[in-house]
Amino acid sequence: MNIVSIYIGYILDLIIGDPYSFPHPVRYIGKLINIVENRIRKIFKTNKQLKVAGFLLWIITVGITYTVTYFIVKLASFIPVGFLIVNSILIYTTLATKCLKDEALKIYSVLKTGDIKNSRVQLSYIVGRDTSDLDKEEIIRATVETVAENTVDAIIAPMFYAFIGGAPLAMAYKAINTLDSTVGYKNDKYEYLGFASAKIDDIANYIPARISFLLITIGSFLLGYDYKEAFRIAIRDRKNHKSPNCAYPEGAVAGALGIQLGGTNIYFGKAVYKPTIGDRKRDIEIEDIVNTNKIMYATSIISMIIFTLLFFVV
Repeated sequence: MNIVSIYIGYILDLIIGDPYSFPHPVRYIGKLINIVENRIRKIFKTNKQLKVAGFLLWIITVGITYTVTYFIVKLASFIPVGFLIVNSILIYTTLATKCLKDEALKIYSVLKTGDIKNSRVQLSYIVGRDTSDLDKEEIIRATVETVAENTVDAIIAPMFYAFIGGAPLAMAYKAINTLDSTVGYKNDKYEYLGFASAKIDDIANYIPARISFLLITIGSFLLGYDYKEAFRIAIRDRKNHKSPNCAYPEGAVAGALGIQLGGTNIYFGKAVYKPTIGDRKRDIEIEDIVNTNKIMYATSIISMIIFTLLFFVV
């Protein structure tokens, strides 16, 4: 029944995506993080205390998320087909295939009109870096990197955990990922409080990231992209990122398309240098946004198939 729920959730995600009016669980996770953070900052003051408090923030947020989801699914199971319906809907909310594609296409559509200023605004909705001074090539690069990276965070990883532990574990992963995107930044405000969230997110994504480049390689092969380079670049440049995980999917996409990613970006007023990923066999172009979306979709389908096979074998 859990596998059926995952397939229903995946199909719902492909068809519906994330409607803006939908009461998405991640919004409530974000509110929970904000409430707990405010309480913590009133008690813990020094940098050392905040670093310890970061683990408390993580335990409370992930613990509440998992527990609430578990009991919602448990209560629903007392009703005929209740488990299937509720588990499916909850898993659907942990996936973001269509949403990721739609946000990338918004940037693509605005770029096609030549409106760089509005393109920067659209990009700012999905990245943490400063977009105010980016040129056309940098906007395209940032969009491709975001779709590649989030192929793990928004698709492979939640799917991976859903196969292992259903909606409760998939939702717990979303809480981990939301914590990282909310407080996991290395800036003055979150350098200590966000330490635990950033590190644990790296751990949670360790396996999904390392299988992602294999899945992307297969997807690239099926789509007719350079799958050999996808595999080679992902292995060669796997350490060319401040994150221990992001270079795997970014490297695979860069290799498949024959483009170069990475480089210096501005985050919250600070320049963050990133080594380059991939070989610049050609200049990056606007159609690479569409190409990356295709790879992302193919990878999501392959992930479903392979995870299903592994589930029955294991």
